[in-house]
Amino acid sequence: MLELAGIIILGILAQWFAWKFKIPAILPLILVGLAVGPVATLFTADGAKLIEPIWNGESGLFPGESLFYFVSLAIGVILFEGGLTLRKDEVLNVGPVIVKLITFAVIVTFIGAGVAAHFIFDLTWQISFLFASLIIVTGPTVITPILRNIPLKKDISAILKWEGILIDPIGALVAVLMFEFISAGKGSEFTETAMMEFGKIVLFGFTFGFTFAHGLAFAIKKNVIPHYLLNVVTLATVLGVFVMADQFAHESGLLAVVIMGMVMGNINLPNLKELLYFKESLSVLLISILFILLAANINMEDLYLIYNVNAALLFLAVVFVVRPLGVFLSSIGSSLKANEKMFISWVGPRGIVAAGIASLFGLELASQGVQDAEYITPLVFMIVLGTVLLNATTARLFAQLVGVFLKNSQGILIIGASTISRLIGSYLKKNNRHVVLVDNNGGNIRKARELGLDAIQENVYSDDLINNIELSDVGYLMAMTGNHEVNLNAIDKFKKHFGENGSFRVVSSDEMYDPENNPKEGLFSQTDDYIKLTNLARKYPSIHEIELNSAEHYEGLIEITKTDPDIIPLFVKNNEGDLSIIPSNSMDVEIEEGYQLVYLGKQLESQKSDEKENIEENIEQDRE
Repeated sequence: MLELAGIIILGILAQWFAWKFKIPAILPLILVGLAVGPVATLFTADGAKLIEPIWNGESGLFPGESLFYFVSLAIGVILFEGGLTLRKDEVLNVGPVIVKLITFAVIVTFIGAGVAAHFIFDLTWQISFLFASLIIVTGPTVITPILRNIPLKKDISAILKWEGILIDPIGALVAVLMFEFISAGKGSEFTETAMMEFGKIVLFGFTFGFTFAHGLAFAIKKNVIPHYLLNVVTLATVLGVFVMADQFAHESGLLAVVIMGMVMGNINLPNLKELLYFKESLSVLLISILFILLAANINMEDLYLIYNVNAALLFLAVVFVVRPLGVFLSSIGSSLKANEKMFISWVGPRGIVAAGIASLFGLELASQGVQDAEYITPLVFMIVLGTVLLNATTARLFAQLVGVFLKNSQGILIIGASTISRLIGSYLKKNNRHVVLVDNNGGNIRKARELGLDAIQENVYSDDLINNIELSDVGYLMAMTGNHEVNLNAIDKFKKHFGENGSFRVVSSDEMYDPENNPKEGLFSQTDDYIKLTNLARKYPSIHEIELNSAEHYEGLIEITKTDPDIIPLFVKNNEGDLSIIPSNSMDVEIEEGYQLVYLGKQLESQKSDEKENIEENIEQDRE
């Protein structure tokens, strides 16, 4: 009881530690597991582990093959969740570089790492290529914490984010197929019987996964399952599919749940997001327990297998040869610059799926007596720990060295995607600013995307925005919803992450026209709240610019906007075309001759006069 409770407590503490210090959770989890497992044998009086996963006659948590069964089911649930995230429409829309990274670069990694493992460690070809298939996977859980606080161009962040999301289930599928292939041939001879066994595994894995995915989806759509049972019924179905597939064809369970997740992720399910949230929460608990157990189950003899120069050579080959080769070949003909390719090559941490499946396969193949199977778990753990440590400690510095680090984050995050937000967002995009709109309303998001704007459908009370590495170049925050409480929450929650250069919100109706109640984060004007902004955007759906002669000229125009309800100031554009947001305390703005006032509403009379004079001059010139 003490050991089981200790694993859960240590696992959750490791997850909290990872969140607090913004590092991948897998790093403290594996280190804790090693500390209470093999490393503890060096210090305990009787040379025993503090936590012994397998019962050895005196102590231990799981008797016989129970640990293997628990790990199998846990990995099955994790792989199902990974499969749910693979959406075919996202694969088609991510761009050619990412598509090549999850196809061509996968082949490069599979061949390159397999050849390196074979010749460096003299492993059998089967085990070498199983190792290679396991380190294909990066994963969002390790990429996101590393890049969250590194300001990068949106293109680089997007490539790394989508590679991690999409390659997770693809890499898992390749690894599972490779494992089934080895199991069918018992690690040595691939006879006709072995090939038929492999075909049987693939057939039952795909059949069970595809069939039960559609069956469960049908039940969900027809409301056969009550809402409060939806998540647990899905979990029970996943476990049932895993066990049944395994009964019909031994070792086909993992393949079945990966396929089931992929198929369900691409069916239009109304409750898919709820399923993902539930599976994510469950995965956090399973991962916390799993990796402490798996790391603790490693023996010092296993670590001694890789305690040599060969391990360093293999690590260097994977990180400095195989990964860059895959990235550079995948980005041929793209718009990526050499320094951007170098940074993408540098950031390739291996993640949870790699380590989890490696332990499972290592246990199973070792029990089958497959030659060199004992190398799988320590080698993959070495790659996982090494790449995570390397990237977590050097990614920011390397970004600065190669020149992809953004010294000034100029992106703008707008909370709310209503008419006024879309109008302002379109103007900002035309002026070469990266702008992202966030709204919980699917209709607003769809309209924003139709205008070519980056838009995210998300609840601002969740933490998902903070974890979105594509927003790493955002330095301005504008809360522009019709709900004052939502705007206040957005400023309070996100200003530390997205408002390093400024956080603003529209004033509330109570704050209007009250000089003593002018909030320091007030946006545009204290005389215009969300309702006035929205009404004016509908009445005059256009944004104008007028050149400024001096600071006095600017102040005079601002006074006009305070008395004219059909004009609202928005930005000041300098001589280089850079935009500055006008705060509700609109006098606190630097103005020089040649700057322009950007405003919403009807055209100012002085601008109309200027345009009229220009037209008359052109007509006169034409006559001459």
